[in-house]
Amino acid sequence: MLVTITLDSPVGSGINAMDLSHLLRKHPAKVQNFELPVGTAYVFYPECTEQRTTAALLLQIDPINLVRSKRFRGNSGILDYYVNDRPYAASSLTSVAIGKVLRSAMTGISPSHQELADARLPLTLKLPVVSSRGGHGVDLVSALFEPLGWTIEQQAIELDEEFPQWGDSQYSSVVLSGVERLDVALRQLYVLLPVLDDSKHYWVGDDETEKLARQGEGWLENHPERDLITQRYLVHQKSLVAMAEAQISSADSAGSQQPGDSAETSSVVPLRVERAQAVLNALKEYGAQRIVDMGCGPGALLRRLQADPYFTSIIGTDVSARSLEQAAAALHLDERSDAQQERIKLLHSSAVYQDERLNNFDAIVLMEVIEHLDGSRLPALVSSVFGANSPRVVVVTTPNVEYNVKYPGLDHHALRHEDHRFEWTRAEFEAWAQETAGEHSYGVQFRTIGANDPQVGSPTQMAIFSKEQA
Repeated sequence: MLVTITLDSPVGSGINAMDLSHLLRKHPAKVQNFELPVGTAYVFYPECTEQRTTAALLLQIDPINLVRSKRFRGNSGILDYYVNDRPYAASSLTSVAIGKVLRSAMTGISPSHQELADARLPLTLKLPVVSSRGGHGVDLVSALFEPLGWTIEQQAIELDEEFPQWGDSQYSSVVLSGVERLDVALRQLYVLLPVLDDSKHYWVGDDETEKLARQGEGWLENHPERDLITQRYLVHQKSLVAMAEAQISSADSAGSQQPGDSAETSSVVPLRVERAQAVLNALKEYGAQRIVDMGCGPGALLRRLQADPYFTSIIGTDVSARSLEQAAAALHLDERSDAQQERIKLLHSSAVYQDERLNNFDAIVLMEVIEHLDGSRLPALVSSVFGANSPRVVVVTTPNVEYNVKYPGLDHHALRHEDHRFEWTRAEFEAWAQETAGEHSYGVQFRTIGANDPQVGSPTQMAIFSKEQA
């Protein structure tokens, strides 16, 4: 089975299409192969110029190993496990290959080309053979991909070209064209290919609900066929579907996205991306390499810290054990080398209790954390972070409540999320930060994140606390 990804460089765009290889982290001059549980995957570039570059992912299925493997629901006594469409049609096995071989590109993080990784690019995705089972026929491809902004070219494949009177098969060739971030496009394919096939060729458990919520972040929440996607992706298991719906619906409370993260920023970069990048830029500006991400949630900032070799030691903490489990999965910690596991660790810890394990780090980051605490608990956080831990740098981001009038979906005086205990004006945030800095011998600098409105300011406000170095 084959998937190709093409990046075109429109005249005057300034895009070098060959940089697709940097986003995919696969060298264009080599044919690279990867041994997977389902067979062997190959990545190569049929064309590679500054104007147009195409990367191909070819998966050669090993049907005998699939039959023998209980992991992939094999059953050597059933003929269907030997004679089927797995070697030819894109399916959940293709998703396995995408997830393993192109995992780095799916994070949206590029150490060398982050600006390009954040940009919506003119992409063409070709799928020579896809299935559309389950009674939806050829309309299923449109139902899934058109709401995401893709232009679709779909050609039904005949059952047998020698016997046209037999009609068309359940398979089609599909070409998707559009302008999208590469990581988003890959995550959409990862989820929707098994949905088209209405089948998973491996055991589906609780971890699949986390994968769906993680890979669907930013596009699945508002998809008109969300229910259909969830049911098919989880092979119609009601308990898993209910679990996935709860995770998707509560994604905001884990800090993945808030009102305006997509719409109220630039047309290219969502606010959550701008926020994380602003934090990373501040850490580098102040020379902080050993970092604590306090209240890390499911790992949105940790993934970026992990991908940047500048940061030599990283700790993620959270009071929620569930969030730490999600972060561990997002970081793929169980698959990392001993050195990588030593570099990044997760700790169960609360921001309002002193934890000496967090001493002696260059910086502590509180990204969208303080607003989740009751106001009465803030002095305990200040005492713990600025007093006991006392890092050289503390970076704090929090919503600017004045900007909420820019969100049509928010009622008057409503907060951006139901779990927020408060949201401060710019004056309130600056007063708290200056008082905190003065009490603990820090200097403080304020910055804006996101579109800056002359009347109400920016959606996110940031304070950078720093100690004078001797």
